[in-house]
Amino acid sequence: MSIARLQKETLTNLPFYEGRVDLACAFRWTARLNMHEAVANHFSLAVNDDGTRFLMNPNQVHFSRIKASDLIEIDANDPETLSGPNAPDPTAWGLHGAVHRNVPHARCVMHVHSIHATVLASLADSTLPPIDQNSAMFFKRHVVDAHYGGLAFEEEGERCSQLLADPKVKVMVMGNHGVLVIGDTVADAFNRMFYFERAAETYIKALWTGRPLRTLSDAIAEKAASEMDDYPGQAERHLAELKAILDEQEPVYRN
Repeated sequence: MSIARLQKETLTNLPFYEGRVDLACAFRWTARLNMHEAVANHFSLAVNDDGTRFLMNPNQVHFSRIKASDLIEIDANDPETLSGPNAPDPTAWGLHGAVHRNVPHARCVMHVHSIHATVLASLADSTLPPIDQNSAMFFKRHVVDAHYGGLAFEEEGERCSQLLADPKVKVMVMGNHGVLVIGDTVADAFNRMFYFERAAETYIKALWTGRPLRTLSDAIAEKAASEMDDYPGQAERHLAELKAILDEQEPVYRN
């Protein structure tokens, strides 16, 4: 048996292999969308019931190169995490560790400095108003952190995690920083991150016109958001299609 085949069979027998593949796909597609930030920013996926053990990208590796086997497993309750040979980025530990430790319903956590979400995060009012169907998805489902306190080391991560206590809130606009999105699965979080960036882009470009905005009523915005909450299978199909493309173009992401 070839080394490559043995490695692949060994990897596919590991627990949560499909979660690793989903996460590797999300990293690579985020880079294709130019929503990454050099070798910074991080995604994580819980692998135990209470969410305190999670997979995350290794320190300082470009999103476009990440493979399923590259992901490191971290214990949010282990104070020695940063002293190990495969220690994560300290800010990733601070932010993602705190969210996974304190917000058990946040199974997948994605944090980026994507352009339009970060422009939104830089406005005096960083709330995303419901001006179209995409932005209506996030009506009363996002929170704004207006108290940026520096890099997301442990204290800042703990503070930010407290803003996600309400299970209805799936997006945190991190004022003067970027955006953090949570979900039940990789597909759920990635789909939400994608649409939030699209919605922020529409809003920012609408502001550029200088003309009055046609904002949806609260009733219609909530109706649209609830309908999207219950829309079956869209996030899963989105990620499945992206994996199908990567399977054809760069299947190494599964290794």
